[in-house]
Amino acid sequence: MIFGAVERMIAFRYLRARRAEGFVSVIAIFSLLGIMLGVATLIIVMSVMNGFRVEFVNNILGIEGHLGIYAGAGGLKDFDALDGKIRAIPGVVAVRPQVEGQGLASAGSALAGVLVRGMRAEDIAQQRLLAASIDPATLAQFKDDGVIVGVRLAQRLGIAPGGQVTLLSPNGSATAFGTMPRIKTYRVAGLFDLGMYQYDNNMILMPLPAAQLFFNIGDAVTSLEIFARDPDRLAEVAAGVASIAGPGARVIDWRQTQANYINAIEIERNVMFLILTLIILVAAFNIISSMIMMVKDKGHDIAILRTMGATSGMVQRIFILSGASIGFVGTALGFVIGTEFALHIEAIRQFVQGVVGVNLFSAEIYFFTRIPARVYASDVVTVVAMAFALSFLATLYPAWRAARLDPVEALRYE
Repeated sequence: MIFGAVERMIAFRYLRARRAEGFVSVIAIFSLLGIMLGVATLIIVMSVMNGFRVEFVNNILGIEGHLGIYAGAGGLKDFDALDGKIRAIPGVVAVRPQVEGQGLASAGSALAGVLVRGMRAEDIAQQRLLAASIDPATLAQFKDDGVIVGVRLAQRLGIAPGGQVTLLSPNGSATAFGTMPRIKTYRVAGLFDLGMYQYDNNMILMPLPAAQLFFNIGDAVTSLEIFARDPDRLAEVAAGVASIAGPGARVIDWRQTQANYINAIEIERNVMFLILTLIILVAAFNIISSMIMMVKDKGHDIAILRTMGATSGMVQRIFILSGASIGFVGTALGFVIGTEFALHIEAIRQFVQGVVGVNLFSAEIYFFTRIPARVYASDVVTVVAMAFALSFLATLYPAWRAARLDPVEALRYE
């Protein structure tokens, strides 16, 4: 739709209401603010939800394997031979044996339930995310009875590198008085800080041989973690792994183990998009009401324009341009504010948190120590296009009414 210079001049003049028409101008301003806030909020929320999903998946895949072979009773024996066969499967890039079990950690009077994971030091060094959270000097001490403790767990227990932590395992030794839990004291070789509360607050890493002895499973392991070249295409790799693992083992991929978290994030993202779209829709209805009131107030002007030779199409374009200008400015401001806020959301959170003195993003609730945000161009384009489309559609009915106005009737009652 092409607008002439006269149409643009009149349309923008109508947006600058005189004192007698101030109420129409106020409604137009609120319509603009509604669209601006709706677009900005939608961009921010979508970016944060994208950030949560990306950070969650990246961190999970940085710690957990893409596929896992989990043993039944007695663990996986001859796991080194099984390791070699799995590495030969196309698409597999790494296989890491581990021993995992629950335990009770104590230091002084502090107690905490923990997840103990037995690994080889060289496997930790090859896991980029995990290795980046540990001092290289700590890995050199990761042997014999040296363990690495999550930083938040260390704070809870009041321990530091060089200190000691006592672990109790329910997998003890059978005696004449029943099964006695195994209790052993370990030296804290160092700490790790992944930035994910569920790991930093609950996990202890232990050398693989020490974990085998602690959980009393001999030379076996409880699982093999398999890392594939493409974590989103695991069907062929999983089929090959299952044929090698045999009937006694379970093969589970990361989408099954983390399905609850991923589905919750996707559902919340879609619901938030729907709810926040209603803000833009309400603002669009405000444009309709303000434009209808403008048509009524400008009835005399419309009649004069028609008597001077203006066509109904010209009148319609004037009011479409007036209403669409509100939507365009509101959408543009919302785009700028929303994008800038999303890109700097963590710095803004830190500033506000320092001013009000309240923790606005608790790691205990949200699993992360910082607010993640990822601004995707596709999401921004979708939000901007939707907002402008709704704003444009909101102008059609008032503009149609203005074009159908009978100039004779408008002048008669003036």
